[in-house]
This record gives sequence, C-alpha cells and structure tokens, in this order.
Amino acid sequence: MNLALPALVPALPALGAAATLAVGKKAPGLARPLAVVPVAVSAVLALVVALQLGSGQALDAATRLTPTGGPDIALALHLDGFTSLISVLVGLVATCVQVYSTSYLAKDPRYPSYAALVSLFTAAMFLVVYSGDLIVLLVGWEVMGVCSYFLIGHHWEGADARSASLKAFLVTKLGDVPFLFGIFLLASDAGSFRISEVLTAAGEGRLGHPTLTALLLLAGVAGKSAQFPLHTWLPDAMAGPTPVSALIHAATMVAAGIYLVARLLPVFLQSGAALVVLAVMAAVTMIGSALCALAQDDLKRVLAYSTVGQLGYMAGALATGDREAAVFHLVSHGAFKALLFLAAGVVIHAAHTNSISAMSRIPGLRKRVPDAHLLMGVALAALAGLPPLSGFFSKEAVLTAAEHAAHGEALTNGVGPASAVPQAAGWIVLISAALTALLTAAYAVRLFLVAFHSPGAALPAASAPVAVGQHEADAPYSPEPDEADPARVEPPAMRWPLWVLAVPTVGFGMAGGAWGWLPSLLDGGSLRPTGVTGVTGTGLALVGGLAAYGAWRSATARLDTGRPAVAGRVPEQGGAPVAEVIVADPGRTLLGPLFGPARHGFGVDRLYHALFVRPVLAASGLVRFLDREVVEGYVQGTGIGANLLGRAVRLAQTGNAQTYLSALLAGVVLLAVLVAV
Repeated sequence: MNLALPALVPALPALGAAATLAVGKKAPGLARPLAVVPVAVSAVLALVVALQLGSGQALDAATRLTPTGGPDIALALHLDGFTSLISVLVGLVATCVQVYSTSYLAKDPRYPSYAALVSLFTAAMFLVVYSGDLIVLLVGWEVMGVCSYFLIGHHWEGADARSASLKAFLVTKLGDVPFLFGIFLLASDAGSFRISEVLTAAGEGRLGHPTLTALLLLAGVAGKSAQFPLHTWLPDAMAGPTPVSALIHAATMVAAGIYLVARLLPVFLQSGAALVVLAVMAAVTMIGSALCALAQDDLKRVLAYSTVGQLGYMAGALATGDREAAVFHLVSHGAFKALLFLAAGVVIHAAHTNSISAMSRIPGLRKRVPDAHLLMGVALAALAGLPPLSGFFSKEAVLTAAEHAAHGEALTNGVGPASAVPQAAGWIVLISAALTALLTAAYAVRLFLVAFHSPGAALPAASAPVAVGQHEADAPYSPEPDEADPARVEPPAMRWPLWVLAVPTVGFGMAGGAWGWLPSLLDGGSLRPTGVTGVTGTGLALVGGLAAYGAWRSATARLDTGRPAVAGRVPEQGGAPVAEVIVADPGRTLLGPLFGPARHGFGVDRLYHALFVRPVLAASGLVRFLDREVVEGYVQGTGIGANLLGRAVRLAQTGNAQTYLSALLAGVVLLAVLVAV
C-alpha cells in the first residue's frame, strides 16, 4: 500500500480547514466547496485504504519525530480492521454533516469559521484513529477538545452556548489531566509511546502498574466519552448547532474514548479491578441516562442522554473483554445517531422549537417533514434495538458478550485470557444493559409519539393553534437560533444526507453481524446474537415500547376526558400566566416520582456545584481578598512609606548654605558635648 493514501486522509480536512479560514471571508462562494470537497475526498480515501488493506491484515509504519531522553516520540501509522471501519464511519458522517450544514447554516455570517472547525475536528479524529503513537494520538485528542469548545459555543451571543462550551472544555480537561499521567506511566513501564510496543509489553506482563495505569486512562475516557461521573457536559452541549451535535455524538469526540480502550484492551485485561470499575461506570451511565432521557422535553437533550447511555453499552462491552461488540455498536450507533440528529434538525427547523411538548401542538408537523418523520422513526427503532435494523445486532452482541462474561467465558477473541475478566463485571453489565434496553425503547416510543402523533398534531391547520417556541417551564432547554430557510422545510442538502445515513442504519447490522463479514475484519469472533439474548433483548424492547405506548394512550384519554392527572402543563408563549396547554406525556406515568429528579439529571450538576464550584469560587474570592487587601496593601504601604521618607528628607535639603553650616556647627557642638561628658 502507498503510505501517502492513509497520510492524506487526515491531511486533506486539515488543509481544507486552513484554506476555508484563509479565503472564506474574502470569497464566501468558495467556503462551501472548501468545506465539503476535502472531507468527501478523505472519506473516499478512507474507504480505498480499507479496501486495499483487506480483512485480517495490519500495517505499521513509523518515523522518529524527536528524542525525549526517554521513550522517543514517533510519527507512527497503524492500520487494521478497527481503523478501517471507524475511519469510514468518520468520513461518512463528517461528509453528511458538511453537506447538511451548507443549508442548515446557509445564512450564518460565521459559516466559514464553523466549516473550518468541522474540517479540523474531522482531521483530528482521523489522526486519533490512524495514530500508532500515544503522543500523536494525544495531539488529535486535544485538538478535538479545542474544536468542540468553539463549535458548541458557535452561537456565542447566547449565554447558554457560552456556558455549555466552557463546561464541555473544563469537564473534559478534568479527565485529560489523569489521562496524560496514564500515558506517561504506560510509556514508562513499556519503554515506548508506540502502541504496538505497549501492547507487546502488556502481553508479556511487563507493565509494572496495570491497575493504576488503567484507572488513569479511564478518567480521560470518562471525560471524552461522557461517562459517569464526567457525563454532565454532553446534554448541555446541545446549545451548539445541530450538525455539530451529530458530529460529536456519532463519529468523533465521544467515540474517541471507546476506540482508545478498544485499542488498549490488552492493557485493561491486566487488571480485573479496572474492568469492574469500567463495568460499574458503564452500568450507572446506562441506567441513569436512560431514565433522564425519558423525562426530557428538549428533543436534542433526549438524544444527548441517549448517546450517553449507548456509550455506556460500548463501555460495558469493553468491560466484558469483547472489543468486537463494542466497536460493532460504536459504528452501528454512529450511523443511526447521526441520522437521528440530522433528522431532528429538520424537524426543529420546521417546528421552530426544540420542545417535543410544543411540537405535539403543531398541526400536521409530520406531513410537513415526511422524510424526516419516516427516517427518524427508522432510527428510533434501531436505537430501541428492533430487528432487523443495525441497532438490534450490535445491541445483542453486547448482551451476548455480557452473558458469556457472567458465566466465566468472556469473548476476548485472543486479545487476552478469558479468565482475566471477572464474572462480576459480566453480571453488572448484563443486568444493567437489559434494563437499559427496556428504558431505551420506552423513551424512543415516547419521543416519536409525543412529537408527531399527539392529538394536537393530528388536527388540521384550521382546528388547532400553532404554538411556536413553547417548552415546559421546568424543563432544561438548549435553544439555538433558527437559521435555515423557512421557505424550504426539507431542502435537498438537508434531506439527502438522511437517506445516505439510512442505508447503514438499516443494512449494516445484517451485513456485519448476520452474514459474518465484520468478524473477519476485526478479531474473528462471532457477532451473531444467541437465541437467549436475542429473545430477551427484543422482548425487553417490546415491553418498554408497549409500556410507553400504553402510558401515552392513557394520558391522551385522560386529556380528552378533561382529567389531566398525568399530563404536563406548558405555559402559553408570550408569558401569559392564565392560559395553559395540557400535554400528554407518558414519561410522567412511567417514572412517577422519579420524573422530576430525572428531568434535572438527578441533581448531579447541583451536587457538583455545591461540592466543587462553590468551594472553588469561595477560594478564588479569598485569594482575591488576600491579593488586593493584604499583599497589595503591603506593597502599597512600602511605596507610601518610601514616599513619606523622601518628603521628610526633602525638607532638609533647602539649598541654603547658611542652613547647612548652622546644622554642621550644631552637630559639632553636640558631639563635643557628648565627648566631654
């Protein structure tokens, strides 16, 4: 293989970003081609590289960048089935996002800088995927963090966007600090930053601190992939443009942490304690985020919590030692989650609101966006894990991995011994993943029914008032400016990417899992669902979906009969306090007393504010007081004292010779007297 091809994959988007920034303002007509073409060409090249590499093959190449006095830093390239699969996903989603953005942000004056950042973001993820050196990987890892800060805060005029971007940057950096120490410790034990040599050292048992190293790395993974307890930044990141949400949630930033653990899984298999910690982290993330998603009113926040939970699935698969299942679900989820976010953007553009309760009162919404309505339904079915969609096969692969690990037969597929995975990790992941499957189907059905099929949405336009921009008063809400052309509800640039992403959403699971093509590309293990997990997982999904449907029918019936016992009250737009609209929300019925806490993330943000933010602010206030009143007081006092002393001395310096002689004579007399006495 010509090494120029994989080198061009991350280089082209980076060059496109530089060109877009250079000429985007001066020649706006060139901004869109410079944004779309390099990323699209990189996607094609990633596919070509994957096809040339083939199945079951690997390629390593490196050149030393700089000596360090210890382990050298190398510009290393590593290609295998995992890099092929994920690079194609990144290229596909990034291209769809860039094409979609040309219409979604058509009138945005800052589109050139936005497009450049998306291209740089894509290049950084390609660098993470292809890198064979931990330091070079860290460069891409951090560039993504900086790009996310600017992209989430793209609409910086709004306070929500500014605070969300700052929160995302700080929370992820909180995990990156121990992550950096973990890389240094790993390189110190292995004697190299090269990933291939690190894995060799792990296989030979030469890592001196496997548990500490794995836990330090997990801190960075928790921040970047939004796992408990560093998950709180992701729902707030919905203040950014919707295409950015699709890119971050589907193929880049949050996928980087899962991909890193998959690459370094032999390191984690050296520590059973680290695997149990990862399993617990995944379990809490899965269940907690699914409960939160069931209570959200903001469409994008529902999808954000869904992303957090699905990442928990991937982390759970890794905790059971099966990286094939984790990457299978990563790619499957990347396709249908990108479809969900881009379809949500079309719906939000048509409804002029993120609130599903407000959408429920817009007559004929689903008829205004027929493609988005249909494809969002397909993507939600994939999210719920219904056959034969891709989400079914990848979810069942995770459940199968957990089932085997729970019985002491972990599917490590030769990466490490099955005995390295504690059975406790398998049981934790299996139980939490099964419960999450039920909850996922419930919030997917709730979202679809409330947004598109509520009684108000079915009325003709003349029979129901259109309430635009309303949302439930107590619900977290992340609005963004409505910039798409209102005259075109589903413009081609926003519609065709949906159909492109629908192809892997429908067919990837069947091609990869059922036909056996994907295992030959990865570690060679089977990804076909077993009978027990297939029936159990699908049954739980059906139970969750039917429960949500029953609760929705019950709430709708109560609404029709004037008994809004389980309905949510939404204030009318414009601040009128007297008029209220009743919205049938099955989430209130299903969650009961948990609805309020789940809507606000179970108070984790408030807890962090009380435990960390307030003490830090108090400490900063104390430091400011000491600096201004104490330290600065001493400094100013020294200056004032010197000034006063200077004034006193100046009084004696009159320039009169008689005065000086008189003082001299007085001094002589005084000395004489003192000597005589």
